[in-house]
Amino acid sequence: MSETPARDIGSCKFVLATDLDGTFLGGSEEDRQTLYNWIEANRQTIGLIFVTGRDPKFIAELCDSGVPWPEYVVGDVGTTIAQVKNKSLEPIPALESAIAETWNNAGDRVRNALDGAPGLTLQPTDFRYRVSYDMDPDMFDRSIIDKVEEMGFDWIASASKYFDVLPKGISKGPSLKKLASHLGVPPNAVLAAGDTLNDLSMLECGLPAVAVGGSEDALVERVRPLSHVYIAEAIGAAGILEAVRALDLHETPGAEASGTKE
Repeated sequence: MSETPARDIGSCKFVLATDLDGTFLGGSEEDRQTLYNWIEANRQTIGLIFVTGRDPKFIAELCDSGVPWPEYVVGDVGTTIAQVKNKSLEPIPALESAIAETWNNAGDRVRNALDGAPGLTLQPTDFRYRVSYDMDPDMFDRSIIDKVEEMGFDWIASASKYFDVLPKGISKGPSLKKLASHLGVPPNAVLAAGDTLNDLSMLECGLPAVAVGGSEDALVERVRPLSHVYIAEAIGAAGILEAVRALDLHETPGAEASGTKE
């Protein structure tokens, strides 16, 4: 699949704002290809935003392997807001300045404070405005959370194996809403899609949303009472198309997607 040239998606009929692992990349190969082919065939009316904890290098490698290129990326669990141009991510200074100011070059401070913390292994990627760890939930000491909050930062534990320290008030949901507003995308034209607790702020932020089949139980419990969140049966990519149909956001492929949750 070819790269999508940078363009304004504010006038698109529908904008998919999706997490990657377990969501856009989830489900069977057939279901993924159905979703991806549908997006590519409707580029004039569909905009694509990746909202992910993944870093720019991973996204570029992923899209070079055949996954549709997004027009924009809310990356690094909401601490990166960028436009895709010429197969690279270009941060949008007007949207990132507040993130950088809130973080205030705190990476070393956080790493030093949590050095040797039980159950945490520092991830090797040097993120700009966050610090991320692999987490062993059996070894994790909840006093770590108190320490992070006392330092004035937010945190997210997700999939029972990741722990992120973030600037106060910054996460996927607020950054996605800021980007959508900046682009002039009507809120009711967006579908936010996710599957783990690090997607919670995106699903809670008030935009139409879907927790795809196979989502983390803790996420489903949190969003079940929310009327704007659709809880899909179909796994991953198929769950996205299920929600698009159920919420009547855009015409979809005629064949029903497979991959329902057991």
